[in-house]
Amino acid sequence: MKFAAIDVGSNAVRLLITKVDSEGMDPVYEKISFVRMPIRLGEDAFIHNNISREKISRLVNIMVAFRYLLDAYEPIDYMACATSAMREADNREEIISLIKDKSGIDLKVISGRKEAKIIYSNHIEKILGNSNSTYLHIDVGGGSTEVILFNGDDVFAYRSFNIGTIRIIEGIVTKEDWNEMKQWVKNAIRKHKPDNAIGSGGNINKLFRLSGKKDGTLLQDTDLKDLNTYLKGFTLEQRITKLGLRPDRADVIVPASKIYYSVMKWGNVTHMHVPQLGLAEGIIHVLYDKHKESYI
Repeated sequence: MKFAAIDVGSNAVRLLITKVDSEGMDPVYEKISFVRMPIRLGEDAFIHNNISREKISRLVNIMVAFRYLLDAYEPIDYMACATSAMREADNREEIISLIKDKSGIDLKVISGRKEAKIIYSNHIEKILGNSNSTYLHIDVGGGSTEVILFNGDDVFAYRSFNIGTIRIIEGIVTKEDWNEMKQWVKNAIRKHKPDNAIGSGGNINKLFRLSGKKDGTLLQDTDLKDLNTYLKGFTLEQRITKLGLRPDRADVIVPASKIYYSVMKWGNVTHMHVPQLGLAEGIIHVLYDKHKESYI
């Protein structure tokens, strides 16, 4: 059976289509198609609390294109979620209505807590093969950072913070915002010390590849610190031309590395798993759990 996830983020819009084979003991997830379209809704929403007509038009066109792909791949179900930028856009209801009218796609704006819960639905600890460890899961986006402290099915703490890469670039993350996240992480780990961190989001995937580490190995906090220094040594243009980064990745990757490193430092963890799973993959898991009883 096939499922589709649409993630309308602050930096990009993504469509993930996945086939789930449930014949064995555990379901097997096979990515069939993944499309990412940079649009940066956060540039409008975080400064003006409104999304411009130009970007609304682009977003609607993207969603219409996604509709054609959904019709072509014929998933049995889909879920479309919008996160931080749409949460803060005063004209979000107009946009949701327009998308529904033009594409037929039902877009839901989810809270930060809901976003964290969906990301947790990936149950990454099972993929890592160590369900007895306590993990500090850090997911960094353009508009927010979700932090989850858990061990297996026990979620000790989770929180969404309005600290994201686009917000940092736009200069709207304050010292008080950083201190709030720092104190929350330090308080969260007092009773439950994490063994390792888990990183998710497009930036940590790229940072992992830039580190030269082999798949399945751990990224160290010192790696992130060194990468931050290394990347800051290049101009934006040089990151694009010399490092081969996409223009919409070349600027946000620097503040992203700072966020990941900072949370690891506050959480007193030195090693991070990077399984390349995030909100879109979590949506697929949510959809599978919803439908699996019908296929058993």
